[in-house]
Amino acid sequence: MEKAIKNEIMSKAREMQVKFIRLQFTDIFGVLKNVAITIEQLEKALDGELMFDGSSIHGFTRIEESDMYLRPDPNTFVVFPWRPRDGAVARLICDVYNPDGTPFEGDPRYALKRAIAEAKELGYTMYVGPECEFFLFQVDEEGRPTLKTHDKAGYFDLTPVDMGENARRSMVLTLEEMGFEIEASHHEVAPGQHEIDFKYSDALDTADKIVTFKFVVRTIAQRHGLHATFMPKPIFGINGSGMHTNQSLFRGNENAFYDPTAPDGLSQVAKYYIGGIMKHVRAMAAVTNPTVNSYKRLVPGYEAPVYIAWSGRNRSPLIRIPAKRGLSTRIELRNPDPSCNPYLALAVCLKAGLDGIKNQIVPPPPCDRNIYVMTEEERAELGIGSLPASLIEAVEEMKRDEVVRAALGEHIFTKLVEAQTKEWDAFRTQVHPWEVEEYLSKF
Repeated sequence: MEKAIKNEIMSKAREMQVKFIRLQFTDIFGVLKNVAITIEQLEKALDGELMFDGSSIHGFTRIEESDMYLRPDPNTFVVFPWRPRDGAVARLICDVYNPDGTPFEGDPRYALKRAIAEAKELGYTMYVGPECEFFLFQVDEEGRPTLKTHDKAGYFDLTPVDMGENARRSMVLTLEEMGFEIEASHHEVAPGQHEIDFKYSDALDTADKIVTFKFVVRTIAQRHGLHATFMPKPIFGINGSGMHTNQSLFRGNENAFYDPTAPDGLSQVAKYYIGGIMKHVRAMAAVTNPTVNSYKRLVPGYEAPVYIAWSGRNRSPLIRIPAKRGLSTRIELRNPDPSCNPYLALAVCLKAGLDGIKNQIVPPPPCDRNIYVMTEEERAELGIGSLPASLIEAVEEMKRDEVVRAALGEHIFTKLVEAQTKEWDAFRTQVHPWEVEEYLSKF
């Protein structure tokens, strides 16, 4: 790290009376981990000299090769506003390195950086704007989360029916103190469900912001006596939580997805990008929708996208093209959910889109009809396929897709397949309450 940047972080930390620093990174599932140090160790950390045990982190290394190093990204330095100002706590998001000074292949942030570097070689910068949904639930007397929501509100409702408004307001204020530009905050369709949208940014910054966002939302909810969850489908019979992902590519200051001469305002680059996403989306699902529970959300009837199509007019296809053009031209991929690892999800999206551009993959014509009300025969006639119906189906698709495999890198790919297969086996061998209710008296 450059001496000037290092000195700037050091003086900022002292000015803000920082005593503790959390060095953060994620495992392959996107779960945030940290090593806590004191201000006295900050210079050593900024020099990339802090070691940790990688064998304790899911999907990292074996016990016989466990020494790993954390290299903080100075752009991610921020102080936690909810902690005391005297003896404040700050954080830095880190890249993970091997002892020989090479980037660790199993670091999800490195996977995204590789995809970003490939885009840069082609002259593109990826920008992303996520729409993260979550539920707020009550906790019991012992502080354990329940499935009881504390409101009966619906889309865009206000108090008194939206009783999560105060918690959501605190979340917004905290995020703004941490450098987020909040664009919208509202109650979602289901009781207890909320959404906070922040301004788009480059892919790496957005991924960093998503992991920070989830951490802040859960922390502030806890301080309001609530439990926030990004589980995709916590309650049967109501909408699940998605993370619609708005994506665009820029060439310098110009939006490469915009063509003012095209009837729909979309450039050929945008259409090839859509073609690439549509070609690889079934394999991408194991990354964008990485849990058994993810596929309880991806069913018809609850506004979640199931069918592989695109449109500028309706919200039933997988990919929607929002109406704004010019610098705001973008595609909205609607199937990702907030349980995904954002570094890996954005890496596979970008890699698939670039494959579309490099190989000039032309998407099918847009579908401007409501796909939800079509018959199976109508969908087949139009060549509209479906996303995988289960985690194991998605994993099998991913195993056959070289583009998605390359985006993850061999280490993450192998570990992810292994972990998700184990999760599926654990799920399929359990006896679930529905089965007991359905069969115990019948047979």
